[in-house]
Amino acid sequence: MAEEVGLDILGVQDHPYQPSFLDTWTLLPMLAARTTRIRLFPDVINLPLRPPAVLARGAASLDILSGGRVELGLGAGYFWDGILAMGGPGHSPGEAVEAVEEAMVVLRALWTPGDPVVLQGDHYRLDGAQPGPFPPHPIGVWLGAYKRRMLELSGRLADGWVPSSGYAAPEELGGLTKIVDTAAENAGRDPGDVRRIYNISGRFSSLSSAEFLNGPPAQWAEQLAELTFNHGFSVFIMSADDEYALKTFAAEVAPAVRELVGKERGGGKGSVAGAGGVARASGPLDDATRPRLPKRDLAALTAAQRANGRRLVQIHDHLRRELAQIRDALEQVAAGQSEAAALRSMINELTMRQNYWTLGSFCASYCRILTAHHSIEDAHMFPALAAADESLTPVVERLEQEHEVVAEILTGLDAALVAMIEDPAGLAEVRDQVDLLSNVLLSHLAYEEEELVEPLSRLDLDI
Repeated sequence: MAEEVGLDILGVQDHPYQPSFLDTWTLLPMLAARTTRIRLFPDVINLPLRPPAVLARGAASLDILSGGRVELGLGAGYFWDGILAMGGPGHSPGEAVEAVEEAMVVLRALWTPGDPVVLQGDHYRLDGAQPGPFPPHPIGVWLGAYKRRMLELSGRLADGWVPSSGYAAPEELGGLTKIVDTAAENAGRDPGDVRRIYNISGRFSSLSSAEFLNGPPAQWAEQLAELTFNHGFSVFIMSADDEYALKTFAAEVAPAVRELVGKERGGGKGSVAGAGGVARASGPLDDATRPRLPKRDLAALTAAQRANGRRLVQIHDHLRRELAQIRDALEQVAAGQSEAAALRSMINELTMRQNYWTLGSFCASYCRILTAHHSIEDAHMFPALAAADESLTPVVERLEQEHEVVAEILTGLDAALVAMIEDPAGLAEVRDQVDLLSNVLLSHLAYEEEELVEPLSRLDLDI
């Protein structure tokens, strides 16, 4: 249901000592098999009971099987009585942080093509472990952190920071954020490189209140947007076990947060992640020649009507996210190319070959999905729009023309992929084709949303 209502990511707690819980690392593959789009992550892994070398293999395997949809939340351990009861180590707070840092080295070493890995740590060691399998996208390592040493580790080395509102209230986030940011700067990193993920819980009601996340959806949106403005949080994970709360969060809170953040950042009404900063394409996608219609205020429509128009944005966001994953996979292959040229063992040659095939399969799947999306629009949505409002005809005709441009680019990308599989030197042409697709497609999606979200809402068309 989380995927069906358009949410982006699903987190699962990890408490191996809790007999009433299903095992997290057994549950996640089942969730991956029953979904196609939503990202998955353990929120967060209990490291003392999960050996990092085995965890690296498991996370990479699930990322491959799910099509690059896995991130890794990592925790030092908290409920130590339960950990000790399961035979886990009895770390002091300092030892627990040291173990997390060593585990991050183990994980990243085994996700990187190269020679057998030798590491001699105080908590973990590798004696010639072979790297692999390799995830098709760079798996983010997100740390659950509240105390200074873990916060500093998050800033120095982690890809993300995952606090929970039950342990770090909104009013406490300023001080914690400062520690993360300072540690990142001291390590020569941009603090913005550390993604901020906030686990939240609350209650929907019709009356506003001063409490955090206790009120109507509009209040939730304002409070979450403030956390983005003030502390850089970009992912919110809501604890929910009922259908009403989940659907309300997806249909009313998440879109409103995106809109508030878009306005604050200068994106204007209805701006969405991925739509800004697009290079303007020349020729058929010349922005200056695109037909544009007078805009009506979406605020005049009902919430149900606005939700219909937002479905188009949700579909487009899916395409944007998968395009970003293709670029991640492309960069991973490119980063390994110079190393692969110097490797002589058959194992490493086969590893690079596997990465090329993975990228090609990923791109080919994306081309099929995008082509199907445009075919459905051309055959059903566009004719319905033009029939319901004749003034939309010039816009619809222009969008159909742009679909043809995108189709030609997809043909060129497919040819480049075939050539790359035969000759790895063809990666440069694949990069050029992906860059062209990114510029054209992102521009096209932004224009389509600008012109069609309001009519789809107002005319109540089923897409």
